[in-house]
Amino acid sequence: MAASRFPIILFDWGDTVMYDDPAQAAPMVAWPEVRPVPGIDRALAYLQASGRRIILATSADVSTVAQIRGALARVGLDSFFERIYSYENTRLPKGEAFYRHILADLQIEPSAALMVGDHLEKDVLTPNRLGMYAVWFNERNDGNYASELAVTVHNMDELLVYLDGIDHLQA
Repeated sequence: MAASRFPIILFDWGDTVMYDDPAQAAPMVAWPEVRPVPGIDRALAYLQASGRRIILATSADVSTVAQIRGALARVGLDSFFERIYSYENTRLPKGEAFYRHILADLQIEPSAALMVGDHLEKDVLTPNRLGMYAVWFNERNDGNYASELAVTVHNMDELLVYLDGIDHLQA
């Protein structure tokens, strides 16, 4: 099935795809243990099967793109991501210029992209200001944020239900 709504899905990395450990100073690929967020594999497999392009958009500045891929490979997720945008290859912190850079590089309009991330300001409100739709992945508590351009999910199963819902609306 070819997806017409949100053909590009951007994911934050830390605490959205894989759990971050603030106590670690080294790149994640070198950590003794790395953990994917539960259900992320199913969400990524669904998106890949739907024909969407899956992009990692992270503010990580300790890991290189190769190290990010290496960490993703440790949990079997690297093959899902077509591209990785980070501080290393954009030289931009995660803000409006960061997202504008990604949109220009991918040659897409903001309305073609959906951002999924755990940080309300950086992953939801900032993309919203550019006209991008966003999903706030709030696993920490039962707080919600919703607007014309945003919804909240509290786990990856809820994300799958949301994605399946928008796919069935367009069918």
